[in-house]
Amino acid sequence: MQHPHTSRRRTGRLAGLTTALAAVVGLSALAGPGAHAADNPYERGPAPTESGIEALRGPYAVSQTSVSRLSVTGFGGGTIYYPTTTADGTFGAVAVSPGYTALESSISWLGPRLASQGFVVFTIDTNTTLDQPDSRGDQLLAALDYLTQRSSVRTRIDSSRLGVMGHSMGGGGSLEAAKDRPSLQAAIPLTPWNLDKTWPEVRTPTLIFGADGDSIAPVSSHAEPFYDNLPSSLDRAYLELNNATHFTPNSSDTTIAKYSISWLKRFIDNDTRYEQFLCPLPRPSLTIEESRGNCPHTS
Repeated sequence: MQHPHTSRRRTGRLAGLTTALAAVVGLSALAGPGAHAADNPYERGPAPTESGIEALRGPYAVSQTSVSRLSVTGFGGGTIYYPTTTADGTFGAVAVSPGYTALESSISWLGPRLASQGFVVFTIDTNTTLDQPDSRGDQLLAALDYLTQRSSVRTRIDSSRLGVMGHSMGGGGSLEAAKDRPSLQAAIPLTPWNLDKTWPEVRTPTLIFGADGDSIAPVSSHAEPFYDNLPSSLDRAYLELNNATHFTPNSSDTTIAKYSISWLKRFIDNDTRYEQFLCPLPRPSLTIEESRGNCPHTS
């Protein structure tokens, strides 16, 4: 006859083994390739490294397609750059405007550089090269609407994850676009110019680049007051480029790319793996004069 204590011990051991097995299965599931995707369905690409986001190209192969100004309304056409693969699902998207008197070619370097990190990027021409910031803001939004509703790559885009960038008056236009469409997930004005200095209406996480040698849109009367007059509760940052001019964003620039990629990843993709490059704030260096911002980010 089996002793009752022995039976209870065996039953207890079996229960313990069952619990342990369940825990192992649970841990295995968490450690699987879909673990991050379950936590954040918008996360794209491998774990980031500093060298990876500073590289001329990221992990995604990129294709591009031209959009004629004759086939669109509300803006001047442009070029769409997008990850070639469809295996990773949809991507966030960004529209980029050039500045006063400038053409799309002046900001075209951002297209493949950002797209190769996992975004659909639309570098646009404006209706005329003399368009002012408010018009450029409207054109950025028209470009995003075309991108998500009519373009040949619309099925590759998550229309809830959109951002805007722009240089000079295009940078001022990106602030206008963010003001007009609070659902935007990120805005990045590059050495921006705008007569409006106050932006209390903006609800979009905004990273402003200034240049210490900018004589066209001096930081003291443009980039700095734009940053200072964003809501203090907003996720916002100001990065002043060292030994730079108003036209620094018109050429391939590693500092602009590094922090733009990190900002877009952090706020369009909600990818907190990139927080490490934004917080703590970048320290002054050969390429950075100063930085400001609220860390850690909350949105």
